[in-house]
Amino acid sequence: MLSQQLHSMEADGLIHKKVYPVVPPKTEYSLTEKGKTLKTAIYAICDWGRTYMAGTF
Repeated sequence: MLSQQLHSMEADGLIHKKVYPVVPPKTEYSLTEKGKTLKTAIYAICDWGRTYMAGTF
């Protein structure tokens, strides 16, 4: 499932995938400039979660 999500995000131009030709395989992912534009929305969702999940554990 993770592989499918990463592939989809790469196809949408949100992340960049760098594969190194080593054994064992090594792959790095990074945000593209387009992906970085989501930071504000992601931080807002995290803040909402911290506010409404506080005290439930």
